[in-house]
Formats: sequence, C-alpha cells, structure tokens
Amino acid sequence: MNPKLPLQYMPYGKYRFFASFEAEALLPPFKGSTFRGVFGVALKRVVCPLRGRECLDCLLRRQCVYARVFENLTTRGDKAPSPPHPFVIEPMPGEATRFYPGDPFAFTLLLFGWANDYLPYFVYAFEEMGKIGIGRHINDRRAGFRLDRVELGDEVVYDGREQNLVKKSPSKLFLGEREADGSVSAITLLLQTPMRLKFQNSLKAELPFHVLIRACLRRIATLNQHYGAGEPALDYRGLVARSQAVAIRRADLHWYDWRRYSNRQDQGMLMGGMVGSITYRGDLAEYMPLLKYAEKVHLGKATTFGLGKVRFHIDDKKYLTNPVELKNVKKL
Repeated sequence: MNPKLPLQYMPYGKYRFFASFEAEALLPPFKGSTFRGVFGVALKRVVCPLRGRECLDCLLRRQCVYARVFENLTTRGDKAPSPPHPFVIEPMPGEATRFYPGDPFAFTLLLFGWANDYLPYFVYAFEEMGKIGIGRHINDRRAGFRLDRVELGDEVVYDGREQNLVKKSPSKLFLGEREADGSVSAITLLLQTPMRLKFQNSLKAELPFHVLIRACLRRIATLNQHYGAGEPALDYRGLVARSQAVAIRRADLHWYDWRRYSNRQDQGMLMGGMVGSITYRGDLAEYMPLLKYAEKVHLGKATTFGLGKVRFHIDDKKYLTNPVELKNVKKL
C-alpha cells in the first residue's frame, strides 16, 4: 500500500491579466524584473498613507497590504529566515523587446494563502502601473498600458471597461498522492525561466536530483507554514537521502545572466540562473507529488520575478508545455 501524503492545502490563485499598450514600449528580453519593480512602486502608491517612513518603523505595518506583501516584517536583529513572498509574477513569454500602441500582452499573478483576499488592491495597483508606465523612456515617458480584464480559470473576475470585480474563491493546492512504486523510472525537467539554486553556498549550472528535491521540500514547507495549513509532515530526511540514488541520464543546462535595476539600491544588479533541461533516472514515484507542486509555485531564489518556472515530463510523454516556450528557453 502506498502511504498517503497529508491532506493539508494552501489557497492558490492563478490570475491571468490581459492588457494593451497605449504607447510604444521598449522592454528587456526577460521582463519579470520590470513588472515586479513597478508593481511594488504602484502598490505602495495605492495603499501607503505614510510614504516617508520605513515600513519596519511604521505603526500600520501589520495591517498594510504593501508591507505584508513586499517587506520583511521581522524585528530588527531577528536572525530568523524571512518568509517567502506570497506572490509570483509570471511575465509574458518570449524575447520580443519592442511593442507598439494597441499591442496586447498578458502576464500571470500567482497568489498564495491570505494574499488572495487582497486581489482588489493588486488589480488597482496594476491599473496604476499602466499610468506610471513600464520599460525604457521614449520621449521622456515610459509606455503606458490599459488593463482590459483579469481571468481566474475560465472566468472573468475583472472587466476593465466596467471596472467591475467579481469575487471568486481561489483553488486549493494539495500535495497529491505518490505514484505506484516502479511506475516512474525517468523524467525530464525543463527549466523555463532561469533558476537560481544555491547549494553549499554557491550558484552553479548543475542540478543533482537531491539538490532539486531539497529545493522542492524547502519551498513546499515554507509556503505551507506561512500561507497554508502548516508545514506538511513529510519524511524530509528520508526523501533527501533516497534522492541521492537518482542518477542524471542527460543534462543540457547552461547559465543565463541578465541585469536588473534595483530602485531601492539605485544600481544595476547582475542576476542569473540555470536554463535548459535535464533527465533523471531512478525510482522516482515518491517524488512526483513534490515535482507537480513545484510546477505551480516556482523554485529557487527571486521567484517573485518569475524565476524558477519548471515543467517536467515522464519518459516519452510530451512536455507539459508548448513548443514555443521550449524554443524560447533554448534561445537564452
């Protein structure tokens, strides 16, 4: 009999935003930093009544949606690890950098746990983003855009014309049950956006299976601890120990560097991560729930920018993505 994983869950919303440019836009090939940076500026502009004060020193920080979403609210001197942010922005795919008035674009906002209750604030913030503009300056202005609609699943939850928001409950993200023993002996993992995983205090374009599983367990544990029904009661040590027996059959990984500008630090920052694909062989059945979960929440560092997006397929089954996405990854 296969042991069942705990039926704990985390509220999980996958909101698809559709918009149209109102002016010519110049964006970087990887757009996650652009969207995440302006999102923070817009959200703070929308909700903050005391903009000249640091969030950690603000009396309103525990009730402020900006502080709860973007800032580390631990007390000064507290060395406890910061909780993960309760959102991920998945930017538009592809490497196009120039857009024109009327061009449509879309991106996805993933919300975890209580962050789903603040969807109206996020929609309003993205509308504010459209007024602030994104991308490089053209004629001393950034490109503005119009938010047309927001979808959750197959339903429209926000209509930009009517400015009407319909409240819908997010889905529940569970850890599924493991596959039957021996049923999965080889998987290929596709890194669709750069993945930054640090192991033994270094970042490399290498991904042993046990490093991948450590990242999955860490992400699942911290997300559920802070935004779900509590840290799942998994055999963490056993899963990691057994994962070291899984071999790499084929690896096609390389490092992809990109530069982002930090408004807070007022400087450019070189970021990078692994892209490509890697195939593992071994007894993989018990790891499938972890990998399926990772597909939905991203892995590694800087996930809020959209980094660490992964997909996998089993043996000779087709990728759980489309050929355009795979082509874009190989171009990086």
